[in-house]
Amino acid sequence: MVQSLDRSQGRAGAMPSSAPATATYTGNRALQLEEKLIFEMGQAGRCGVDLPEPPKVADRLGGLRRKGAIGLPGLSEPQVVQHYTRLSQKNYAIDMGVYPLGSCTMKHNPRLNEKIARLPGIGDIHPLQPMSTVQGALALIDELARWLKTLTGMPAVAMSPAAGAHGEMCGMMAIAAALAARGEAHRKTVLVPESAHGTNPATAAALGFAVKPIPATGDGRVDVAALKAALGPDVAAIMLTNPNTCGLFERDIRVVADAVHAAGAYFYCDGANYNAIVGRVRPGDLGIDCMHINLHKTFSTPHGGGGPGSGPVVLSERLAAYAPRPWVVRDAAGWRLVEEGDATDGAPFGRLKAFHGQMGMFTRALAYIMSHGADGLRQVAEDAVLNANYVMARLRTEMTPAFEGPCMHECLFDDSFLKDSGVSTLDFAKAMIDEGYHPMTMYFPLVVHGALLIEPTETQSKEEIDLFCDALLDLARRAKAGDSVEAFKAAPLHAPRRRLDETLAARKPILRWKPTNAAPGAPARQAAE
Repeated sequence: MVQSLDRSQGRAGAMPSSAPATATYTGNRALQLEEKLIFEMGQAGRCGVDLPEPPKVADRLGGLRRKGAIGLPGLSEPQVVQHYTRLSQKNYAIDMGVYPLGSCTMKHNPRLNEKIARLPGIGDIHPLQPMSTVQGALALIDELARWLKTLTGMPAVAMSPAAGAHGEMCGMMAIAAALAARGEAHRKTVLVPESAHGTNPATAAALGFAVKPIPATGDGRVDVAALKAALGPDVAAIMLTNPNTCGLFERDIRVVADAVHAAGAYFYCDGANYNAIVGRVRPGDLGIDCMHINLHKTFSTPHGGGGPGSGPVVLSERLAAYAPRPWVVRDAAGWRLVEEGDATDGAPFGRLKAFHGQMGMFTRALAYIMSHGADGLRQVAEDAVLNANYVMARLRTEMTPAFEGPCMHECLFDDSFLKDSGVSTLDFAKAMIDEGYHPMTMYFPLVVHGALLIEPTETQSKEEIDLFCDALLDLARRAKAGDSVEAFKAAPLHAPRRRLDETLAARKPILRWKPTNAAPGAPARQAAE
């Protein structure tokens, strides 16, 4: 589909004629500058750098040599610097303010971690270096592994998974390998509670398991009776999130573990919310067989956003032999990696990735752990839970908590407080942008109608949380008053870009810019598809 870049269509962010108070000639607002595509800014003949003429060499490209210009934008160096600086200012981040995404745990990443990760010998390490030159790095990985095993009460850990979802796949592959080893590969059903993370059923299905949902009770937890009724000789495992995506601790988790084990199945726990219980609860003591740990969520490494990330998986005695290679050992020759064909114990299912994890993330996570210590990590969990309950207590005067009682690290509201107001959860979230806040997680978990899931984390001050709560309370009162419905429907009004047609954006996204047949040097008039 070819679509014009006409600014009146909203893609370029011009204010509508119905908002004269904020419209300007340039499209800029205060010092927030309107930004064109870099291709729209370019002019033929401009260049930011002067390169020497390349030496003459024999042409070995045959008929593959490019026939014409490749269409790069012509820009001076200042134009390039200004363009990308302006773009960077439009990127909202945890270092700019409260980032209340539930279940994503956008918390402050201490700069100490960054400094250590960039030290010579760590920041410039290469995975193909000789083992003798990376003895310290291997010792660091082993030390982080020791902490993870100690904190979780699990005897083994696989360090190589590249992210949380990759860790899920690792854990479920270990379970599949264990079932195959005991001659029960016919177990092809995985039970997934409705309150589990959305990646859990996707992971199970990707590995060829049939997914069977388990309903939640009225208080947002696993329906144990329904779970027991679903257990049978075909069940391979349960994938349960604890604390779950309703922000609640599964009180019956030991009962769940015992029932699953009695049925001959394994207990996979999604550890994405481990930050709520780290230092207070050891998952191994709860009967869990394996659990991935999102280092970015619990141990404050930067959120992946496509990577590089890290999602180690801790394993029980029942699954320890099925950990993927490689792993770190120390013998008389020093530290080394056990690579493919090198192991003689257990029955690992092979490798998950080419190398042994992401050194930068390992370093940041260990720096975070050691700078806090065991007591500090416990306080992290306590403060995260305290902040979430404080937010819920303050907002419940105008908003409607989805469940009664205290929550864990995140608080969940439904959209009952917006009933008959004409304002939807989406409208409410978009209005938060005008107040300077990234919206919370919306419409998830699915067990709650119009869900608004807020996670303040432990790193926000009381002043910041109070201001955040005051802003949401004001929005809730305005929505209920019914005199600003149109403003909610049009929000965000002050952002660089207006609200997208989300259906069109999802089904017919503009993914590639293409120049029209304008004459060289003519004013930009481009198209995209």
